[in-house]
Amino acid sequence: MAEHRPADLKALKALANPLRQRILEALASSGPATSTTLAERLGVTSGGTSYNLRVLAENGFVEELPERARGRERWWRVADYDLRLPPPAERDDPAKAAIGELHRLWLAGDTELYERFERERPRLGEWADAIPYSRGAITVTLDELGDFFEAYLALLRRYQRPDDETPEGARRVETRMLVFPAPGGKEAAGD
Repeated sequence: MAEHRPADLKALKALANPLRQRILEALASSGPATSTTLAERLGVTSGGTSYNLRVLAENGFVEELPERARGRERWWRVADYDLRLPPPAERDDPAKAAIGELHRLWLAGDTELYERFERERPRLGEWADAIPYSRGAITVTLDELGDFFEAYLALLRRYQRPDDETPEGARRVETRMLVFPAPGGKEAAGD
């Protein structure tokens, strides 16, 4: 399990890039790849993927797999990291801009990913209806919300495992958690 790592501005800027987000998603969903393979899959030049892989590696988001390298061919995978965004009160203007762009990219990417699922759904067999969905609201303190978030992350880690430990019939599923204060709601008594 990765150590918590606060995001600095350099890391935020590295992530707040559409192509880098696509590279991370491709590596996460399809596993290790070379710059050339990623370029073909994403419809960009291998020079573009190579440069962006180096930027992601400099910031600890991807890592090389030297054991798979042949000659000049370099293989990459998503690194094990637990990046934590700084609280809004601690963000300066450049960090706010980078995080705003990152959130926009994540939401757009998640929407596109779900739309792809819906298009592919007829071909998924028994997995076609595997979409547990829940909406709700809870009333918590800030400390309780922090505990809630950590419990969610612990639950995810419980099911994250190396390929060689994955049970027969298992497949990757996407999970998302979006929590925010209800707009226009009453503050807790005493505030």
